[in-house]
Formats: sequence, C-alpha cells, structure tokens
Amino acid sequence: MEKKPLNHFHPGSSVLSFGTAGCNSGCRFCQNFDIAKARSIDKLSVGASPEKIAQIAASRGIDSVAFTYNDPIVFAEYAIDTAQACRALGIHPIAVTAGYMSAEARPDFYAAMDAANIDLKGFTEDFYWKVTGTHLADVLATIDYAVNEARTPEGEHLGPDVPLRFSAFHPSYRIMDVPPTPHETLTRARAIALAEGLHYVYAGNVHDREGDTTYCPNPQCHAKLIERDWYRIIADRLSASSGGNGHCPQCGTAIAGRW
Repeated sequence: MEKKPLNHFHPGSSVLSFGTAGCNSGCRFCQNFDIAKARSIDKLSVGASPEKIAQIAASRGIDSVAFTYNDPIVFAEYAIDTAQACRALGIHPIAVTAGYMSAEARPDFYAAMDAANIDLKGFTEDFYWKVTGTHLADVLATIDYAVNEARTPEGEHLGPDVPLRFSAFHPSYRIMDVPPTPHETLTRARAIALAEGLHYVYAGNVHDREGDTTYCPNPQCHAKLIERDWYRIIADRLSASSGGNGHCPQCGTAIAGRW
C-alpha cells in the first residue's frame, strides 16, 4: 500500500496494480510515458475482464486493486466495472489519479472507489497549462469533491486530517535538464505544513524515515504509530492487523484513516 502511496489506508497490505494505455494529461515529466503516451495497439497487453482481475486478486490473498500507471479516468467505465467486481469479493478498489476530470464524471467514478491518491502537480494555472496541458481549477475541484462529497463519512472534511505527501521531482521524459528536488526542500515543506496545523504530512520519493512515519497528532503526545523505512514497515502500533484499533495506544487520540 505504501507504494501507491497511501499511508492511512490499511498500511502494509498487498495491492494488485494495473493500467491501460493513454492519458488525459500531457505531463512533460511523466515517468510512465511509454504507457501514458502509447495507443492501445502499440502495447503488448493482456486482456482481462473485471471479474478475472478480482478473482486473481482474491486467489492470491491480495487486499486491494489499484488503477494506476496511466490515469484511470481514461478507462473509467472499465475501472468502475472492475471496482464493483472487486467489492463483491471484499477487495478494495483504489484510484491513483491526477484528478483531471469533469464534474459530470466525478460522482460515478468516486462512488466506485474506496481510496484515492490525487496527485496535485503544482500551484499555478500557468504551470499546469505549460507543463501538464491541463487546468489547476479542475484538479482542485476534484480534490474538494473526493474529500467532501464522495462517500465521505459524516464529520470528515477537507482539513488537517487529510494526509499530504510532498514528493520529490525526478528528471524524466521531456524534462531532463531540471535536477531532482533537494531533500532539504521536502523537509522544509513538511515542517511548514505541520506548523500550519496539518496533522499528517509525509516526504516522498526520498529516503526519509521521519518523513515516512505516522505520528500521533496530539501535540502533547506525538508518539510514533507506524514507522516506515521506504516501503517497509518497521513498527505498527495502529493497524488492526497489528492489534491496534485506529487510536493512539499512548493517549487514545483517534487517527484518521482506514486501519
């Protein structure tokens, strides 16, 4: 699950990941450009029905299926059918997406998903249009919808309990002349977000055990709850699979997520 990356959704559990071909974003730094920029006829692929995907995951004891590599909105109907087949077998459907979709597409898509990682790639419309060929406002609207409207339990809102990850840039595809994000930039961004009151902030695409660890948000506690080293979980005091109950064992604070 940490590879998706989702730190607050059944940590350490197994995930079957798959994608198709093509994408509705034109990111100049795409790390999956051989898939995202391909037509289906250009790729050697394996046909799989939604039911077959769900059955394979179930037969191997896999807990979740992730729609990833290229944006699942381009195969939304297939993703929704697969999500429904997975849920019928007790398997969680997960979307890994850039969030660029219309308001009309959001309800059906997010109603089918149990979790989502939405990749906010920048902070200005100028960046979005020049570097991704998409629009910032649409992505922000998707994030707002996913948190505040899509199958949201009562009491959850777009606020300090939504996990945030700052991921390092790495040169790829058509942007090879820009260096990787310095580790200290991620550390500083994480510190600023925490100081602003966000409860769960992580550093991604770098080796940072502190930045990967889930802490209790109670300022009088701050206990380590799930300690990670890259994708490996070193200690877990929170998840149901490890005997936890979704609350900090030290102070009793409820921790946002699915454990």
